[in-house]
Amino acid sequence: MKEIKCECGHANPAGTVLCESCGKPLQKQDAKLLDMRYDGSARRSQTYNKTIVDKIWNFFSSVKVGVWLIVITLTASAFGTIFPQEMFLPPGAQADTYYKEQYGLMGQIYYTLGFHNLYGSWWFIILVASIGASLVICSLDRVVPLYRALKNQGVTRNPNFLERQRLFSRTETEMPEGIRTQITERLKKKRYRVKEENGHLFAEKGRFSRWGPYVNHIGLIIFLIGVMLRFVPGMYVDETLWIREGETAPIPGTDGHYYLKNNRFKKDMYNSENEKEVFSEAINKAGDGMVAKMFQTDVELYERKNNSLPGEAPELKKVENSTIKVNDPLKFNSFTLYQVSYKEGELDKMVFQLIEKDGGKSFGKVSIDLLEPKSDYDLGNGYKVHLASYLPDFYFNQDGEPSTKTRNPNNPAFVFQITAPDKPKGEKSFVAIQETIEGSDNNKYKMKFDHVETKNISGLTVRKDLTLWVLMVGGAIFMIGVIQGMYWHHRRIWFRSQDGHVLAAGHTNKNWYGLKKDLQTVLADTGISEPADQKELLKEKK
Repeated sequence: MKEIKCECGHANPAGTVLCESCGKPLQKQDAKLLDMRYDGSARRSQTYNKTIVDKIWNFFSSVKVGVWLIVITLTASAFGTIFPQEMFLPPGAQADTYYKEQYGLMGQIYYTLGFHNLYGSWWFIILVASIGASLVICSLDRVVPLYRALKNQGVTRNPNFLERQRLFSRTETEMPEGIRTQITERLKKKRYRVKEENGHLFAEKGRFSRWGPYVNHIGLIIFLIGVMLRFVPGMYVDETLWIREGETAPIPGTDGHYYLKNNRFKKDMYNSENEKEVFSEAINKAGDGMVAKMFQTDVELYERKNNSLPGEAPELKKVENSTIKVNDPLKFNSFTLYQVSYKEGELDKMVFQLIEKDGGKSFGKVSIDLLEPKSDYDLGNGYKVHLASYLPDFYFNQDGEPSTKTRNPNNPAFVFQITAPDKPKGEKSFVAIQETIEGSDNNKYKMKFDHVETKNISGLTVRKDLTLWVLMVGGAIFMIGVIQGMYWHHRRIWFRSQDGHVLAAGHTNKNWYGLKKDLQTVLADTGISEPADQKELLKEKK
């Protein structure tokens, strides 16, 4: 597009409102005071509007669009707190059934719309990316032309530019060399940078504060990059590991490279009278009068050897023995394991006896591992038990059929197929806790509950965050921008001496009172009128 040439000779980019050199309005403006936003510089979004790239640029360059994107993202985040996120569900709970069973129709809608895994959903990532695009385009659309305008501003300003500043005065007098020198010295004492051209003066200070908002944007962009990096595999891990005593399990987020063995869970309670007195408030809040003083897990950390093949039982190499306590985590290879919870007396194994219904004669015991049950158990002498069905968390669904809520053995139930020498076709027996239901009244044999074995479970949080330094850098840069734009102000003062009168004008982006005070000090005893606030005068006329 063609450039706009001002009468002062400066060639301005198309779309420029005020000449970058002399400040003369290049477009008709009806307002009494000039709109000094971005110093009248040409913005791409207000100049180009033809191609699809222009339309996308113009859409994201709008501050309103950026604000709405932030509002929508914050609203979505608020909805994400109505019900717990998937990562905070009870161990073994299945998200596709949990929300509907616990919260009804609202829970089902919550799950269907993806709010159960809000921060990992594709549409939330797109929202965050859109905010980032808006910040980048908004900044580029304004900072580049503003830099050109501030860099090219001349000392000699058009009278029309000065007359339409908020602070302006006209004095019918000359500006002798002595007065000019006196004004210059006073301005320099106020830490203004002063330029002189053909008897005209231009003083400026605090220009760097104009870049504060854009430094904010850079900080926010870096912060958003840090947030987006959390979705890159291996950059961020926040998982929960429930591990039983004696169990060896892969550590989430390590791709099966590290394993953890729970040797023992230990808990100390407040017992002595002195401790109970000191911590009485906490003990009373517990309800049962028992509060854990300390709980910890003694563990062994293993690393999988590289020669382990997929599908094979991993060959592990011991790395270290450690104890994970509350506020004393285990750290290794950018990972941190925290002790956050525990469960005592969780079901581990259930033992049943195969007996004869009438005589009560026992033919042997069956011990079922509730986490990894076998399908067949041979008791010898032709007596066999086949585990036809296993429901770890038994309940009757809406259709009245036996089902399981979770994969956790909270309320286990079994369907056994019993084979005996005199019953080659077998008999079925349904067994739940403290309940046995034969498949037929003619059954000769049944499975009788004998006893249960329990174990303690440790709840560990696995953390890894390689994005933290990016977030901290972004936050630090953002705060620098806030301080830069809040505590410093861009002040400019112009003096034009010509044809027997002196024009004085001033502009600042903030703190007009401070600029007025500077002008009072600079113009004291000079014979030049102090600039009046034309905005206040216009209000009085109205």
